Amino acid sequence: MPRILLKTEDHSRDSAGMRYVYPVISRRAGGVSVGINLNPNNACNWRCVYCQVPGLTRGGPPPIDLALLERELNEFLTWAGSGDFMATRVPAGARRLVDLAFSGNGEPTSAAEFADAVALAGRVLAAHGLAGKLVMRVITNGSLLDRKSVQAGIAGIGGFGGEVWFKVDAGTAAGFTRINGTRVRPDLVARRLAACAALAPTWVQTCMFRIDGELPAEQELHAYLALLAPLAPVLAGVHLYSLARPSMQKEAPRLGRMDAGWLEQMAARIRQLGLAVRVSP
Repeated sequence: MPRILLKTEDHSRDSAGMRYVYPVISRRAGGVSVGINLNPNNACNWRCVYCQVPGLTRGGPPPIDLALLERELNEFLTWAGSGDFMATRVPAGARRLVDLAFSGNGEPTSAAEFADAVALAGRVLAAHGLAGKLVMRVITNGSLLDRKSVQAGIAGIGGFGGEVWFKVDAGTAAGFTRINGTRVRPDLVARRLAACAALAPTWVQTCMFRIDGELPAEQELHAYLALLAPLAPVLAGVHLYSLARPSMQKEAPRLGRMDAGWLEQMAARIRQLGLAVRVSP
């Protein structure tokens, strides 16, 4: 396997030389995250302007080879637990496994095998003595929560004591189109978010940034807060962050990182809704 020293600025999906399994250092999770990439073809049903996936295309994933996924996950967890992975690939301050995350190069719930992959991951974690120790997560745009199969996968994650990070980057239909490249009504996002929270502990994941040097419009921020307010009692909280790695999309030159002070001010507004907020500048 290639000797690549992991760093927060690089979330390469092939750092372990595997098709589905890849380790990254997650600044928000606070250590090594074991990623599962169910979209190895770089296809997604959204096209977020800040997406770090090169060659991103619209669409869904190819069929998932669950047997290969299981072999890779077993191999990696063995390498991380009793091999030289931590010593040779991870900086000293981050040498701990913190989660297993369904993320990758597209929307993970778009895989027809998503629920089966969740069940598989639970079995493998248990076999390695990591059940209840390594948090299982899915990072999702939530667009497919109306599907029964997706609900089954989310419920499985909840059953394993895991959680969902649900992307909400805007509060208006125009905002979702501009940032995420999708046409969706805010009321539909809210309904899917509520459905998700009923199946597993759910954090909202929000990326805020400058476009053409301009801060997010106050109208957009107000709409975002209004979307979250009724759901505050059922949500675990909000992960608020800005750009950490360069976008690979055509809009990249137009995007700018928010400073920590602005993010903290926005976090204070979110906390007024009764929500916990974790800020990652």
